[in-house]
Amino acid sequence: MVPKFVSFCVILCFGSAVLSEWKKPTVFIAILARNKAHTLPYFLATLENLDYPKDRISLWIRSDHNTDRTIELLEKWIAQVKDQYHMISTEFVKDQELYPDERGPAHWTKERFDHVISLRESALNFARKIWADYFLTVDCDVFLTNPNTLNFLISKNYTIVAPMLKSDGLYSNFWHGMTDDYYYLRTDDYKPVLNRERIGCFNVPMVHSCVLVDLRRHVSDRLTYYPENVSNFDGPVDDIITFAIAANRSGVSLNLCNEEQFGFVMVPLEQDDKLSLDYEQMRNIKLEVLTDEKPLLPTKSLEQYTSLPEKDQLGFDKIFMINLVRRPERRKRMKMCFDELGLLVTIVDAVDGKALNTSVLQQISPLPEYADPYHKRPMTLGEIGCFLSHYNIWREIVRNGYETTLVLEDDIRFESFFRSKVLNVMTEVKRVSGWDLVYFGRKRLQENDEPWVDGSNLLVEAGYSYWTLGYVLSLNGAKKLLKAEPLSRLVPVDEYLPILFDKHPQTSWKGYFPQRNLVALSAAPLLVYPTHYTGEQGYISDTEDSIVIKDSTSSSHDDL
Repeated sequence: MVPKFVSFCVILCFGSAVLSEWKKPTVFIAILARNKAHTLPYFLATLENLDYPKDRISLWIRSDHNTDRTIELLEKWIAQVKDQYHMISTEFVKDQELYPDERGPAHWTKERFDHVISLRESALNFARKIWADYFLTVDCDVFLTNPNTLNFLISKNYTIVAPMLKSDGLYSNFWHGMTDDYYYLRTDDYKPVLNRERIGCFNVPMVHSCVLVDLRRHVSDRLTYYPENVSNFDGPVDDIITFAIAANRSGVSLNLCNEEQFGFVMVPLEQDDKLSLDYEQMRNIKLEVLTDEKPLLPTKSLEQYTSLPEKDQLGFDKIFMINLVRRPERRKRMKMCFDELGLLVTIVDAVDGKALNTSVLQQISPLPEYADPYHKRPMTLGEIGCFLSHYNIWREIVRNGYETTLVLEDDIRFESFFRSKVLNVMTEVKRVSGWDLVYFGRKRLQENDEPWVDGSNLLVEAGYSYWTLGYVLSLNGAKKLLKAEPLSRLVPVDEYLPILFDKHPQTSWKGYFPQRNLVALSAAPLLVYPTHYTGEQGYISDTEDSIVIKDSTSSSHDDL
């Protein structure tokens, strides 16, 4: 007969074993923060939002050599969350001068490299000493908008793995090529992975900014940030390069995964850049996030440290944005973009093609010969509504005498540093006499060279183009567009504009508009782009996906 105390022990031990199986691996997160008061409210919010038990996470945070309020923000945040995490280790050095010979916050001296390398090695060794299962190093300009990131990376079962992060350009947190002397090499494999044309996990020569290491594997003991710890080290004294070399020589692959959208990373400053440029980079990222995801919001405890710019009209007499009332999600997103950009914009309720009745349609005469160049169909109700939306703005421009107006649609994303680039383009526009229209966003349809405007580095003479994503219109240009009486020979608005500046290839259509003297230019490079292209997930067209005129003329108002 088994004694009762033995049975109790078996039950208790078995129960403990079951409970331990449900416990997540412990994760040690290392954070270095320097002059990041502008990113911390958002970085820490995404850290809080990770779908991972906080009592299984230890934080190691170091900050020094700041010229802003980084430490103040960290201390305030830690006071709010200290009881949620398993452990928070901090070391903050206040009122510290920059390193010797350092010209600014982005200037990397040897002393600074040595110091950062020492900090990263200390973090890695600290994680080992407390027997953490995983080591995650993450920079304060990384925003993990996918709450499942940590669970996903752990599930991949790699010694070293990183989530692919997007930026507002071609920058990311990985290299797909490395030179013989261990520097960055752009390869043909880079863009397909970055653009997620190729999906999966890839063995790459470099990952950085957000990297997870499985410390349970013995081979991880060979990983280091110290060059002197790598036998026959022949690379530059750089923390991320040293780590990559150490991994490579230990037979440990560096893996990058892009199977999900994980988050964003800011483009780092160049050596002589000012900290103010990093503030602009933060704005760029917030706008980029809005293209596909929910807005990047600050943690509540640090909301007071964030602000939006005061609004103006960027030197235009008026800025209009066209939006269908039945597309409130687009209106909301664009309003948030305008808040970030500091733009004072008048929102115009678009003419909804679905709401057009027979009496309205009877006042419009389509161009007799018109057929869509690609689908060979008549105009759709959506295209009519789109044209009337722009047409109504042109009339308001003339009625109010606005000399220079910016017209935007609601399905656009903004080029990085949009405000400053607009100001630069418009400075050159003002030197051009007689201009009528300037495309900020378009689809170029011909490969013919577009000549540069004399004396300009940012303007070309526009050729045959589609889309009316964004354009600047002069008062005289608006008058020309109205004078041609387009409602009596209607074509889609992105066909009408190139007809009026005499670059449309369909000569028979041009014959209906004898005065084709609109002077059209285009910003080069462009300043706005579509949020989604045809065929992409999230793409919606209220002009293409609409009833064609020939089907609608016999329909009742209820059918429309």
